[in-house]
Amino acid sequence: MSGSISPWPQVRRGDRDHPVRTLQDLLRARGHSVAVDGSFGPLTDAAVRAFQQEKGLVVDGVVGRHTWGALIITVRRGSTGDAVRGVQEEFQFRNLSGDPSKGLAVDGSFGPLTEAAVRGFQQALHTDIPTVAVDGIVGPVTWQALVSGMLSG
Repeated sequence: MSGSISPWPQVRRGDRDHPVRTLQDLLRARGHSVAVDGSFGPLTDAAVRAFQQEKGLVVDGVVGRHTWGALIITVRRGSTGDAVRGVQEEFQFRNLSGDPSKGLAVDGSFGPLTEAAVRGFQQALHTDIPTVAVDGIVGPVTWQALVSGMLSG
């Protein structure tokens, strides 16, 4: 690690898998009906463009730092819903066992196991980036580190 948070990834139509599932969860959390299938197809593209229009962003269908910044929702223990599913998808992405049942459940409920995973991730980041808070809250810095693929093996 270079001592700083990796930049937000650019995600666009045709992309698959990480972080498309997280993008789709966040779009759902923002009221857009998209399937969470890991495929950035025409429906996800339309939802991204509609979201960009709503937020006064450049409407280009490309999810870069400005769109990610507007999409993320701070979540913490007790939070529920699609944004929490997005966090949990990130930890499932980091589950190197190959067995989804051994990773963090993607259930949309930010309970003690999700909090422990977040704190462990933040602690690992904090080792090289002392400004990262280890507080169990997924705010802008933690979201960016997760979505950019940091510590993903």
